[in-house]
Amino acid sequence: MNSLGFNKSNQNTRIVVAMSGGVDSSVVACLLHEQGYEVIGITLQLYDIGEALKKKNACCAGTDIYDAKKIAEKFGFPHYVLNYQNLFREAVIDNFADSYLRGETPIPCIECNKSVKFRDLMKVARDLSADALATGHYVRREIGKNGEAQLHKAFDNDKDQSYFLFATTKDQLEFLRFPLGTNTKEQTRKEAHRFGLEVATKPDSQDICFVPNGDYADVIRRYRPNAFKRGKLIHIESKEILGEHEGIINFTLGQRRGLGISYPKPLYVIKIDPKENIVFVGEEEFLHNKKFTIRDINWLADDIDKTAPIQAKVRLRSNHEEEKATIKFLPNDEAEVEMKSMTRAITPGQACVIYQDSCVLGGGWITKEIDCS
Repeated sequence: MNSLGFNKSNQNTRIVVAMSGGVDSSVVACLLHEQGYEVIGITLQLYDIGEALKKKNACCAGTDIYDAKKIAEKFGFPHYVLNYQNLFREAVIDNFADSYLRGETPIPCIECNKSVKFRDLMKVARDLSADALATGHYVRREIGKNGEAQLHKAFDNDKDQSYFLFATTKDQLEFLRFPLGTNTKEQTRKEAHRFGLEVATKPDSQDICFVPNGDYADVIRRYRPNAFKRGKLIHIESKEILGEHEGIINFTLGQRRGLGISYPKPLYVIKIDPKENIVFVGEEEFLHNKKFTIRDINWLADDIDKTAPIQAKVRLRSNHEEEKATIKFLPNDEAEVEMKSMTRAITPGQACVIYQDSCVLGGGWITKEIDCS
């Protein structure tokens, strides 16, 4: 059994590596090549290169494709660039824009991993007769007692990316490998220096790749030009009309700045009603709740009885700690989640990922709060 779990030699094991041009995936490709695996690097062109070259700190840009290509040439393994612009727009950008129009706050990176990277790229890897697809994500793939692959948090909590991969299916998880799951970022950069990679000091991507400078409203303006419809700003309790807004897509739950209204107390966005085109605002206290529903659940654990409520921990933001909750499963891949304590700004469109210790049991998309009063 080799280091990736295959009962054959490294030389006879073909691995496709998803190379973004960053330090993490570059190190994965080099490590596997050093260990004697047959490595094929693939980089995805997800949007117009002309626009990409104008941006910094965003993955999959033109310079990143060039960086990946140079590494493959240096170490002598094949590298291909696939133009996925149309797939990316349909699966990620269109969904991103429409989610804001529904009054949600989307996470496009999860959708990108779920569809373009793991669904479409995985098909290419299988077509190339690869044994596995390897990525630079900081998560661990472990084999459970039933012999099936499980998704676990990375050893390095500061780099853990399990939240972004909750939608990975069981079939995908069987085919995926995550060689950096036990690494710290510092260890990965040391390996990059050891290999003499120019990307060793390259900064981590901070922006959503297709949202320059974090201006998501500009992206929506380009793809949904009719989205900016004026509406009312209304107090959540008194129902007093406090002002007007230039479009609900300019607001997210918990937002305080940029409301454009004066009031004796600080106000926050409490609720967005896309049907009536209303943004409800109120004091901090109205942001707290403890019950909500999630939809489109992806469940990875077989040994959990879903006919009764379960006790677990959930994470509602990528950078939040897990908190205790009760999950009651409903029909149609939905569930009701009740937090053990009041929680601030439970936001539709964000993910609720369910954990048992380090293991990802599954997760779903937050749809709405349930009134606890």
